Amino acid sequence: MEEAREEAEHKGWCDTELTTNKQTRNKKSADIASLKSEIDELSAEIAKLTQDKSDLQAAVKELDEAMAKATSDRTASKEKNQATIKDAKEAQEAVSQALAVLKDFYAKAGEATALAQQSPGEEAPESFDEPYQGNQAGGGGVVDMLEVIAADFARLESETTTDEESEQEEFETFTFESKKDKALKENDIGHKGEKTTAQEGALHSANQELAVTQEELDAALAYYEKLKPTCVDSGITYEERVKRREAEIQSLKEALTILSGEGI
Repeated sequence: MEEAREEAEHKGWCDTELTTNKQTRNKKSADIASLKSEIDELSAEIAKLTQDKSDLQAAVKELDEAMAKATSDRTASKEKNQATIKDAKEAQEAVSQALAVLKDFYAKAGEATALAQQSPGEEAPESFDEPYQGNQAGGGGVVDMLEVIAADFARLESETTTDEESEQEEFETFTFESKKDKALKENDIGHKGEKTTAQEGALHSANQELAVTQEELDAALAYYEKLKPTCVDSGITYEERVKRREAEIQSLKEALTILSGEGI
């Protein structure tokens, strides 16, 4: 009966310890699974944020290169256009001066009589019968040609000026849009950097918590191994031992009764 009492106490202690230990093992195992899942998610998110930042930085670099090239091209084109406009203006001025000289010359030549100051004599050539007025027909062709040239230079100046204004407007629009896009991307890089830092902190904390929880689970598993010999692997179940002990007590009581003479 003393053995039964002690074993009942031991059984109660084992049941309490095994139950508590099982709860601890289950909870720690669930916590570890949850932490590992969280760590995987954080690692994946950090990797994505890192890749996104890298892509954005590459895009910003491309924008910088594109703006630098556009600026270089705009500068070269502007210099070329300005030189063309300057040359066209100078050419127009030169042609205008030439036209003024020719028109003045042929105007004066048309009125000239100085080259025919005498009536035709017996020895005078027939070409001097009338006053010399210049080559009016040929002069008209030269004037027309110079006027065409002047118009071509004027058109070149106008077209180049229009092209320059259009190119400048396109350049300013491209620069504005590129700077705005760059500012948005740099702002996004900043936000992703802050989020990456926060997630890396969370990952560090999760890894630390995982290490502590794993140690706690290992301790619970080790304690379970200590409980097993006396509380689990005792050969026969507690119920069977109780039945055997009750049978043994009953037999002893019967034997005691016989030995005391009460059974005669």
